[in-house]
Amino acid sequence: MPEAARNRKPARSKAKPAPRDAAANAAYAVKWLQQRGTEANREGLARYGIVAKNVIGVSVGTMRILVKELGHDHALSKALWKTGYYEARMLSAMVGEPQRVTPAEMERYAKTFDNWAICDTMTFVLWDRSPHAWPKVREWSTRDEEFVKRASFAMLASLTVHDKSAPDERYLEGLRLIEREATDNRNFVKKAVNWALRSIGKRTPMLNKEAIAVARRLSDSDDAASRWVGKDALRELTSPAVQRRLSRKRAR
Repeated sequence: MPEAARNRKPARSKAKPAPRDAAANAAYAVKWLQQRGTEANREGLARYGIVAKNVIGVSVGTMRILVKELGHDHALSKALWKTGYYEARMLSAMVGEPQRVTPAEMERYAKTFDNWAICDTMTFVLWDRSPHAWPKVREWSTRDEEFVKRASFAMLASLTVHDKSAPDERYLEGLRLIEREATDNRNFVKKAVNWALRSIGKRTPMLNKEAIAVARRLSDSDDAASRWVGKDALRELTSPAVQRRLSRKRAR
């Protein structure tokens, strides 16, 4: 054997260590979050009306750093949800895989929603990309639970951004749901109904026209909640900024 070969140090193995299972990764994530939680962040959440059990106090920006490390893993998403921590549940949406979401899972999680941030993050980041988004919009639009019903209209608003291929007919159906449910005076429901109406009305010129018609009818309603939803949406949908943007779409 040549001298150089005899003196050469053995090459280090490039094999990566075995990955931890979902429960272990969830425990690691919770510990990571706890090391970065602050009282200032907890107070900030309360100021924004985010009231939840087991709040650690970590900003969304900091959570995104951890998401880059964890990657997308639906088993981990479920394990994070089970921990019950507010921030871990936010992470659950961020690392989840839309195609692996099930209707039963959506139902189970939605029933436990206790604040608007969890509701909106789950709908906007994960669920609106799943195959079950549109059926749940319809199903949940009549639910009694405030945050389940909010999830219906938050998801409808989210779909206007992320479902690029949805035909206008689906959003016309959404407008019918909005007009029907605009009488719900609960704060988190009526704000989501209003959000959905404004979002649909900014999607295409045709939907803008239809959404404005709905907003005008709601504005003229004898019902206080309906009037608020309609008048607030009407201001934005008829604004010069929105109309200019839609005019550019017409010109394409």
